[in-house]
Amino acid sequence: MIWKHEVSLEGLQNMSMNTMVSHLDIEFTEIGNDFIIAKMPISEKTVQPMRILHGGASVVLAETLGSVASTLLIEDLTEQQPVGLEINANHIRSVPEGLYVIGKVNPIHIGRTTHIWNIEIRNPEDKIVCISRLTMAIR
Repeated sequence: MIWKHEVSLEGLQNMSMNTMVSHLDIEFTEIGNDFIIAKMPISEKTVQPMRILHGGASVVLAETLGSVASTLLIEDLTEQQPVGLEINANHIRSVPEGLYVIGKVNPIHIGRTTHIWNIEIRNPEDKIVCISRLTMAIR
C-alpha cells in the first residue's frame, strides 16, 4: 500500500464535509493499494443546460481524487501541503442527468516535489467518459 496514513471511506467522507466535494454529492467508494474510487451523481448540481454532465464537474471529480491521493502520500501535513499545479481533461462521451459517473485515480509519478495522477471517469456501463491528468505540487 502506498498510502502514508490510515485511510477509510468514512474518513475521506468526513474530510470532505462542507466542501465542493460534499456539495456535488461525491462519494468515495473504494480504496486500494494504489488507487481511490469515487462516484458522482449527474444531477442539477453537475449538469449543463442540455441536462448532460458538465465538463467542469468531471474536472472537479478528477482534481478531488488526485488531491486526496496526494494528501494521503504526505507523511506530515504540517510540514508539506499538496496543491494543484496543472490539470487537463479529455471529454469523450456525455452522460445524461439521472445517472452517475465513477472516477478512479492511479499514480503516474510520485516524487519529492510533484505527484502526477491519471484519473479515468466512466459511466455505469464502464465506458470512458473523461480522461484527466493532474499534477500536484508538494510545498
